Amino acid sequence: MATMKESAPEQFPDWGLLASWVAVVEAGSISDAASRLAISQAGVSLRIKALESILDTSLLDRATRPARPTAAGQRLFEHATVLLQGADQMVESVRNVTRAKRVVVRLGCVDSFAATIGPIIIRALSGTSHQIRLWSGITPTLDAQLEARQVDMAVTTTSFSNAAGIKRQKLFTEPYVAVLPKSFEIDRITTLAELSRHLQFIRYSSRSVIGQHVDAYLASHGEDIDRTCEFDATDPMLSLVAAGLGFALTTPLCIWQSRHYLPEIRVVPLAMFSRQGRPYQPLSRSFFLAHRENELGHLPADLYDLLKRTFEKQVSRDIAKALGLRPEEVCLPDDE
Repeated sequence: MATMKESAPEQFPDWGLLASWVAVVEAGSISDAASRLAISQAGVSLRIKALESILDTSLLDRATRPARPTAAGQRLFEHATVLLQGADQMVESVRNVTRAKRVVVRLGCVDSFAATIGPIIIRALSGTSHQIRLWSGITPTLDAQLEARQVDMAVTTTSFSNAAGIKRQKLFTEPYVAVLPKSFEIDRITTLAELSRHLQFIRYSSRSVIGQHVDAYLASHGEDIDRTCEFDATDPMLSLVAAGLGFALTTPLCIWQSRHYLPEIRVVPLAMFSRQGRPYQPLSRSFFLAHRENELGHLPADLYDLLKRTFEKQVSRDIAKALGLRPEEVCLPDDE
């Protein structure tokens, strides 16, 4: 009697392969996906080929530069996004069962935020079931780490997300200010360009988000100021200002991070400068708490309330007093 031959079991792609494919589509190229995933380009290519082998179809149209998803690749991206979100919810649901145990949460913050408000976060959550690991860095790096699941939450100055499923909530907005040597008088100086003829302009490099903000602001006001000294960090920049060697544009939180220079510097609102009788327009940056939706239980909401309340009620007032500003000049209203 003839017997039926058993067919081979169906092979399905694992979560890692699907996450890699989602990263490729969202990043727009294999090289950018490799940076996001912190692996080599060859490693990403091998994962794509493994997926194509499992699914027996081409996912990338390699005739284009850069390669673009085929129709099958786009369909896989849509399904994989939903599946990965479901997997996140599954993991969080299981964690909730044992919430009494300490859960390690990786929180990434921009450097100025981590240095000034980070200790407050650690103290506030020290008695809870969450163990916080605080990472610092620049906004583009932290956003990429959040999308690649290398951090669980992030405080950055980005207001939107390219990746699906990431929620961002505005914490607060702070203005940019001018910082000058303590003894320098600006009574007869009206524009920043005129100021640069008396003091060299010490700026953040264009590699940083804050540097890009300042460059765009100066261009919009028609301020053509020579590039001389550039820094990626606030501390060395303020050291030159404190030594009387120049002026800078920065924010109250950055100054607070390097407040040991306060006795030698002077903080001036941008509205003190004018062009053709009109005060300079304000320049500001906002901080956002970013996290994946439906993860970490109530922690994102609790942390958001803690950070917003702490900055508005405590930190902004401490900074304003130290810098000789009003609290509303440090923490701008939400409609600014």
